[in-house]
Amino acid sequence: MPLLLSVTPHQLQFKFDARTSRGAMRVHQVYYFELHDSENPKVTGVGECAPLPGLSIDARPELEAKLSQLAAAVNEQHLAVDELQQMLKSAELRDWPAIRFALETALLDLKQGGRKILYTSEFSQGTAGIPINGLIWMGEKDFMQEQIRKKLAEGYTCLKLKIGSLDFATELDLLHQIREVAGPEDLTIRVDANGAFAPDEAFRKLERLARYNLHSIEQPIRQGQPEQMQQLCAYTPVPIALDEELIGVQETALQMELLDFVKPQYIILKPTLVGGLQASADWIRLAEERGIDWWMTSALESNIGLNAISQFTAGKDISIPQGLGTGQLYHNNIASPLQIRKGWLWYSNGAWGELQKPV
Repeated sequence: MPLLLSVTPHQLQFKFDARTSRGAMRVHQVYYFELHDSENPKVTGVGECAPLPGLSIDARPELEAKLSQLAAAVNEQHLAVDELQQMLKSAELRDWPAIRFALETALLDLKQGGRKILYTSEFSQGTAGIPINGLIWMGEKDFMQEQIRKKLAEGYTCLKLKIGSLDFATELDLLHQIREVAGPEDLTIRVDANGAFAPDEAFRKLERLARYNLHSIEQPIRQGQPEQMQQLCAYTPVPIALDEELIGVQETALQMELLDFVKPQYIILKPTLVGGLQASADWIRLAEERGIDWWMTSALESNIGLNAISQFTAGKDISIPQGLGTGQLYHNNIASPLQIRKGWLWYSNGAWGELQKPV
């Protein structure tokens, strides 16, 4: 059964300037993969390729040429399902993690009947939810305070704050204000520095952050500084989660070397950045073998990618909130059954919207 692949670009529009320590984003260029069997075109599997500029290794000028090349290879060579599965494992796509995630999930969707139910579980059946953290974006103090008030009113018991763009004293004051309202027994707080701390100042900042009983800090210093990160993880007063540090580490031997040397308290897995769901499962296995905990996070995909990550996550033995609350970021997201209720993500009875074609 030869497969046919089409790739549709779409520009997602943020509801606000989404700021990290790397800068602000107003739009996010993504690409939807639609995969179907030429003998049954009514059944279509959908995946999302959503690389992040400045972060994804496949966010580079030749991306669109690679997408065209991939579609031509599938369509002109009349590839079957097993051949496409082999392509996913090939060196040809090793350096294109966002493409691998999109192709892998489109194929999973197709094999399950094209209903966007990639895995059958209590979550996809709407009878169980996934605990998630509420994401507080960087911005002026008033903007961040308003986000915090809103998330607490919505019933979140875990908040994640992006830090690193304001004056550090102002960020500490925000944490102090939160702790005046909710203690650690009522509210879990995570922070994400996105590599904003200089290595020579990081430990002192971690000591000051520790006063607020934080769950963890993501990527306190830039990736690619293993000796400094290893020292921080060994002596940190705040548990450290590796995030960007995992990007581009594709081979099992190198992954093992990273975990064995740095010994982080957590790793954070974003399938768009690490190469898909199977790649995430491989990281999870290696981490658990070493007693390292983990959680899954979306990487600003639309509801198409978020759905795939959520359904994968629901099949794991999770005990802590996941980073899957990004579905409300865009004006023009794809309508979906995904809903957030009191800090939990649910797959409801809602309908999926049509993929939005470029105008």
